[in-house]
Amino acid sequence: MNFRQLVLNCSLAVGLAISAVSFYYHSDWKSFLIIFAVSTLISFLMFNFVFERYIYKRINTMYKLIHNLKLGKDLKDALGEHVTADPIGDAENEVKAWAKAKKIEIEQLRSQEKFRREFLSNVSHEFKTPLFSIQGYIETLQDGLMEEDIEMAKTFLNKASKNVDRLNYLIQDLDEISKLESGKMVLNIEKFDIVELIKETKESLDDKAKAHNIEIQLKTKPGTPYWVKADKHKISQVLVNLIENSIKYGKNGGKSQIRIFPLFEQVLVEITDDGYGIEEKNLSRVFERFYRIDKSRSRGIGGSGLGLSIVKHIIEAHQQNVNVRSTEGIGTTFGFTLEKVSQI
Repeated sequence: MNFRQLVLNCSLAVGLAISAVSFYYHSDWKSFLIIFAVSTLISFLMFNFVFERYIYKRINTMYKLIHNLKLGKDLKDALGEHVTADPIGDAENEVKAWAKAKKIEIEQLRSQEKFRREFLSNVSHEFKTPLFSIQGYIETLQDGLMEEDIEMAKTFLNKASKNVDRLNYLIQDLDEISKLESGKMVLNIEKFDIVELIKETKESLDDKAKAHNIEIQLKTKPGTPYWVKADKHKISQVLVNLIENSIKYGKNGGKSQIRIFPLFEQVLVEITDDGYGIEEKNLSRVFERFYRIDKSRSRGIGGSGLGLSIVKHIIEAHQQNVNVRSTEGIGTTFGFTLEKVSQI
């Protein structure tokens, strides 16, 4: 109902009430109609004046303020010209839209706050574990182990060194994610054969796979190149992270298979393991920083817990997609796309 309809309805109601009272006392239809017409007209003029001056203009001003502030204008410019035929209805819609947007914003802030708390807790834990280990080894050495048992002292020093390396990897990964998120890391885009890069990465990880009794297989036609345009060094990092992940979580005596699928304008690379798989409820969180499906087992395997998050940031920096699918007891597949180019 717009402003004019509201005034007219109020006027008709008042006119009808006055003429009904008159008819009750005089029972004259002619007088009833005349009084109804006159009282309705006078009521309309009065209501129109009151609504126009004290309600309509103020609501219209409020609507213009809400509307223009939503457009991002300064407060001094927010009261500029913006005419609407139904300021009451439009103001109601604007307020509803504003309330809905604020609700979404509050939910996002709560989610970010929860993520921040989890992130700080995880960072603290990831740093504390190797630091406490280093502290324990050093204190033991300080208590005289160096003089009592040289071989055991060397073992403790090696373990302390490994924990220092773990801290170093953690700091490097955090620094890399920070650069990726802030846009400070510049991609060196070039054209290269993704098959050759996969072969190089596979060869560098064959020894690690053998240590876990896992075979890495590249499933592609021999002599068939797939040319892509991307940052070769960063994509190598993506491949290392995903293949290492398939080795860590694959079953003993299993296989890590790499497949390449040519699409219309992209090349899809998939790395599949035959390990324990991931529950469906956890799939949406695997790319979160420090998120671990099985925390005790994951920390025993090693790594910073940032590998998959780095993968996601690198692929998205290329404006491409990364995904995961998994079935418990069967295995997990990670896939990512790259821009396809011709060899010429």
